[in-house]
Amino acid sequence: MKRIYLDHNATTPVDPEVLDAMLPFLREAYGNASSVHALGQEARRAVEQARERVAELIHADSSEIVFTSGGTEADNHALRGVMMSARDKAADSRAGASPHLVTSAIEHPAVLNTAQMLEKRGQAVTYVPVDGQARVDADAVVRALRPETRLVSIMLANNEVGTLQPVEAIARQARERGVLVHSDAVQALGRVPVDVRALGVDLLSISSHKIYGPKGVGALFIRKGVRVAPLIHGGHQERRRRGGTENVAGIVGFGRACELSGRMRAESAAREAALRDRLEVAILERIPHARVNGHPRERLPNTLNVAFRFVEGESLLINLDFEGIAVSTGSACSSGDLKPSHVLVAMGIAVEEAHGSLRFSLGRGTTAEEIETTIEALVKVVERVRGMSPMYRDFLKGREAAAGAR
Repeated sequence: MKRIYLDHNATTPVDPEVLDAMLPFLREAYGNASSVHALGQEARRAVEQARERVAELIHADSSEIVFTSGGTEADNHALRGVMMSARDKAADSRAGASPHLVTSAIEHPAVLNTAQMLEKRGQAVTYVPVDGQARVDADAVVRALRPETRLVSIMLANNEVGTLQPVEAIARQARERGVLVHSDAVQALGRVPVDVRALGVDLLSISSHKIYGPKGVGALFIRKGVRVAPLIHGGHQERRRRGGTENVAGIVGFGRACELSGRMRAESAAREAALRDRLEVAILERIPHARVNGHPRERLPNTLNVAFRFVEGESLLINLDFEGIAVSTGSACSSGDLKPSHVLVAMGIAVEEAHGSLRFSLGRGTTAEEIETTIEALVKVVERVRGMSPMYRDFLKGREAAAGAR
């Protein structure tokens, strides 16, 4: 059975050109990038070249890029690093007020769980709500600012429903008030333009495995002059901002993935958007009681999140998997959690509909034929699963009763 992969927001396959770039640093060029001998210096040159490629993709200076183990570490470093620096500064000046963080209710768990950890340690956090399309109101973020606010963290694109956030407007107003701004751009990178200068952010998190690079490597952009305490202490690596021996092969792969993304993004995004729209139209035309979650226009080109009433999303996912089609019920980081998606709940979607939602996320390799196959399989699967659903049977009985009463 040929499998169809529509879960690119969870991870992407490694591009063959990325793998080819990595292999020499797993075989013969295995030196430690901190070593002074020839093998070490070869590794160092490769790391710095990759740093330049990452920086170029997001319009940063290479000195502003800190390599990490992925987006989660980058998010942790941004939030904890800024807030720890602010806390230490407040303690030194005996200012008294606890540093304050503003974020949104639909952030990735890497941000939300870090924010909750900071709260447990006595730091204040405000979670700004979103509207029914998962959009943050920039003015609401600004209204949440306090004199002691040190950081605002708002994602650039939501990983579950694809909604894009007004980060540029938020950053402009926050920085006017002397507040630093961080954005988790893990899902946005490679799908929409990401320009740290145009956005006006001070920190930005990105990850390799979302753009056809290897897992286990990412980066944090830290604007020059921004004070961020180290998250990992150790050696002098990453200009003493992140201790630990560099993952040279992974970093090289990340750099190559960024180079390819810069060249291919616009064309890939347009093609994926067209296929996504075809899938969306077919679902809404052929499957009753289905609706799209998220913003209809301000969204990622590859992402479609749909609520199917009267069924469980997990049941649909498993049945589609039997058909050879891989999709998701939400964030891969939350898989196995029986709670409804925190993103959908924050949007005001009923728990029953949140439980019946699926995320389809397309990629470079997705074909029109795969989308047509998915449509046909989905129509059959939804009908089959609804046929076993007590909720759907009760709905049909109620409709018949109402029709008979007329």
